Amino acid sequence: MTDPFGRAVADHYRGRRDQPLIVRDGDETREHPIEAFYFEPFDPESEAGRWLASWVRGPLLDAGAGTGRHALVFQERVETVAVDVSDSLVGVMADRGVEDARAIDMFSLREAFTRDRFGSALVVGTQAALAGSMAGLRRFLGNLAFVTDADATAVVDGYDPEHATASELLGYRDDPTPGLTHRVFHFAYEGAVSETLYFRLFSPDRLREATIGTGWTVEEVRRGDETTAHYRAALSKR
Repeated sequence: MTDPFGRAVADHYRGRRDQPLIVRDGDETREHPIEAFYFEPFDPESEAGRWLASWVRGPLLDAGAGTGRHALVFQERVETVAVDVSDSLVGVMADRGVEDARAIDMFSLREAFTRDRFGSALVVGTQAALAGSMAGLRRFLGNLAFVTDADATAVVDGYDPEHATASELLGYRDDPTPGLTHRVFHFAYEGAVSETLYFRLFSPDRLREATIGTGWTVEEVRRGDETTAHYRAALSKR
């Protein structure tokens, strides 16, 4: 499978990228930022960093870890396993010093790990929306519950469809269902085009609905910047 996103990020890391990573939806295109999104160091002493750290206990699963921004910090505190579906990104993580970086699809956690393996999980980067539906999101949360212990916590990112700026996201699709919408796009790099990525965006209330029956409860929702649709939700099994 082609991986233009992972290759572009890896080429950027190794200083050999001379073409942009493009996000495309039909005729609409945007250059995808790489340095700021994936290589700006995570600051655990910032307000947002302290909040995130307060929900982390070991062992930690960093699901969809990308370049390992968070894993690099948290592995100094607790056992951390960083997973990503992209072999290219796993290679970058390992080269950057992530001690346990694995090529694993975060939607196949039951097959990859034993029950109660982790004390907490990070799903930072809105990739949970790739579950594709409310049923898919509930299934993912159930799998995440399977691989975490009875006192586990998790942090999940999302884009809120009910926020005024949500429609500005490239690939946004209107949906009459309250708290839900669609987003569709693909990546292009050096002539290679990714498979079309389909996201089912969910509001915090819809996330709460999806947790029913999974063992998780949404404990807190944090919006660092009220001018964007992005939010971060802390979940608990306590």
